[in-house]
Amino acid sequence: MAKGNRKVPGINASSTADISFILLIFFLVTTSMDTDRGLHVRLPEPPKENQEPPEVFKRNMLLVNVNMNGQIMVTRGEFEPIEVDLNTDASRRVFRDMVKEFITNPSNSEKLPKFYEEELPAPFGKTLTTKNHVISLQTDRATKYDIFFLVSNELYGSYNELRDELARKTFSKAYAECNEDEQLAVRQYYKCMISEAEPKVYN
Repeated sequence: MAKGNRKVPGINASSTADISFILLIFFLVTTSMDTDRGLHVRLPEPPKENQEPPEVFKRNMLLVNVNMNGQIMVTRGEFEPIEVDLNTDASRRVFRDMVKEFITNPSNSEKLPKFYEEELPAPFGKTLTTKNHVISLQTDRATKYDIFFLVSNELYGSYNELRDELARKTFSKAYAECNEDEQLAVRQYYKCMISEAEPKVYN
């Protein structure tokens, strides 16, 4: 038989689809994808039926107002409002310390949150806390998200620092290293009382 009459064997492509599918799965599993970033916020528990709202004194309120230009005005209890900025690490440190002082009222100032006796989980028991304090974050509808997240991060960071300090003082370890019961006790001691008001339009 002449060489020119020989047939060239074809390539078996029956498994091409299977190979493509396996490669697709491989790349989906091994490729890192961007994840959304944001603040982890625990929603408050729904109020009990016929529960009366707690009495709110001016001294128990920390008002943080952020306008459309990113300017931040803070009113602590019965003190005069002051303007703050969060452009540097030093200014953010000052702001956090200001918030922590409001939450703890270490000098028992009559212009800062009032102390109430509260029954807390062990090992605290009956303790005086500023359980009825409220931090209200109010923004303009034109406030930039970057400023909003920056302020929120500092507010939640203040609680995180207080909880970590209390855990180290009480249990001789960081809050993240505490077990579930210990973390619950610390969270009950420093309840996160941040209220995000509905954005407004200021003329």
